[in-house]
Amino acid sequence: MSKNLKSLEKLINSELSSKVQNSSIKYDELLIEINESDLIEVVQFLKSDENCKFRQLIDIAGVDYPNEERRFKLVYLFLSHENNNRIKLCIKFETNQMINSITKIFPSANWMEREVFDMYGIKFKNHPDLRRILTDYGFKGHPLRKDFPLTGFNEVRYSEKEKKVIYEPVKLEQNYRNFDFESPWEGTEYLKTINKFEKDGKKN
Repeated sequence: MSKNLKSLEKLINSELSSKVQNSSIKYDELLIEINESDLIEVVQFLKSDENCKFRQLIDIAGVDYPNEERRFKLVYLFLSHENNNRIKLCIKFETNQMINSITKIFPSANWMEREVFDMYGIKFKNHPDLRRILTDYGFKGHPLRKDFPLTGFNEVRYSEKEKKVIYEPVKLEQNYRNFDFESPWEGTEYLKTINKFEKDGKKN
């Protein structure tokens, strides 16, 4: 496997020398870093080249680095059944930068890119239907961004008064309850009370 990957790494670096920024082999997978502007050309090469044949898109994963200038990273995972190889293609870019959609090369990228948009707010150029896919259409924010609050921004509830589902700003109301943390071997308060009544009854 490692010999095949090393040969593949050498080939890609040779054929795409002006586009590959960095490459490495880890955990039997080849990692290629490129500029976001070269994404379409590189993906097309990986799919169509006879020595690559990466014809299955496994996933598109997003990563958020809020303290870095190029805040977001996208990792594309491809599989070659013919050659039994996997490859990861990485791009890094700034917050408001739009990324080219690869749906024309891999139609299966449609829902994957929608999920990335929904979770991170990353927008894809020339996507046929870029809308939310996991959260509701009225949802505010993007949950996998590091600056997204744990409580979210809005809450959804059914209003008996308006007879419909409504969105409201999150209200952090804590309903306090009394918990009995005593050991079951010592007995809870209500059992102690019952035992006391039983003992008093026997004495009388």
